Amino acid sequence: MNAPRITESGIFNGATMHKPVRVLCADASAFFRKFLADILRPHHDIDLVGCVNDPYDARDQLQATPVDVLTLDLDMPRMPGLTFLKLIMDRKPMPVIILSSLTPTGSQKAIEALFAGAFAVLEKPAVAANTEAFTEKLVKNIRMASIAPLRRRRPLLLNPCLPKNNVPASSSCYDPRQIIALGASTGGTHALEEILMKLPVNLPGIVAVQHIPAGFSASFAARLNRNCALEVREAKDGDSVLPGTALIAPGDRHMEVRWVRDHYCIHLHDGPPVQHQRPSVDVLFESLAIHAGSTCVAVLLTGMGRDGAAGMKRLHDLQAHTIAQDADSSVVYGMARKAVELQAVDEIVPLENIPGVLLKTLQRHTPATSSSHA
Repeated sequence: MNAPRITESGIFNGATMHKPVRVLCADASAFFRKFLADILRPHHDIDLVGCVNDPYDARDQLQATPVDVLTLDLDMPRMPGLTFLKLIMDRKPMPVIILSSLTPTGSQKAIEALFAGAFAVLEKPAVAANTEAFTEKLVKNIRMASIAPLRRRRPLLLNPCLPKNNVPASSSCYDPRQIIALGASTGGTHALEEILMKLPVNLPGIVAVQHIPAGFSASFAARLNRNCALEVREAKDGDSVLPGTALIAPGDRHMEVRWVRDHYCIHLHDGPPVQHQRPSVDVLFESLAIHAGSTCVAVLLTGMGRDGAAGMKRLHDLQAHTIAQDADSSVVYGMARKAVELQAVDEIVPLENIPGVLLKTLQRHTPATSSSHA
């Protein structure tokens, strides 16, 4: 029997899910608990079964009432939300959506929550903000979390033989026009970590777009940098894309890559969202179609939506090598599936095999065999 396939249409082995999603809200703020109840009430496929103000009450509610998805505040009385999340994922894993205030400490906790197994992190809206966008994201994430497969986070061991330093461009054995581009959304924080931790430093430069709220991307990049042999950091406008370095698009800013004289440079901008996303994978891939073409290796990972699929199709048509994460290893098989449907993918690969496939692909395109893209 084939394993279930989780897609954004709510289809589970061909049967549409009609049962309301039972949601429990754990948040220290009475105002926010009421706000959440108000914005979820019109959505009849979501049943808010309770609102509690600390992890102990949440534990009691979880034991007494069937719950499909938990929304969790990280700053709560009696027990930190992050501690409670880790207990849940260790003892009885379930889909958890983190709703976090944007502070330096809050962003670090939110990123740690993602790596601890949270399904997604959403920034709490400001009191006077337009809440329509937040509501749309929350409802979509609740629906997806209720049917997404639970995956335990496996500890990844960094190879101590790989030095952590920036490799001068002149020391790379690869064509200077070669570049690696990664795009991800839901579940992508773990996927990017698994890939980047397994890559050596003497590779072409890497650029990555992860759908993540503004203010959380710097903490995400810092987390990756601590655990990878590569230098990983949040991209800044004008940065050079160098071998041994992975640049992560900042939240709420589009990232493009341009060839300037003899190397690639980062261009950040605040253009309108593309496929409801900023940063957008499509924006990154479209820029690489212009400036890299066949010398790009593009990878589309787990995530909801279709962002990146059209850009990958353009790269594929220019003879770039394109890779999609497979359904079984994806938290949400959405973006990669759309690229496959567009016939934009050369290889469909399980997450754990993507680093090896990347290395083999790059080795097949050494300076002696790769063509220059005008």
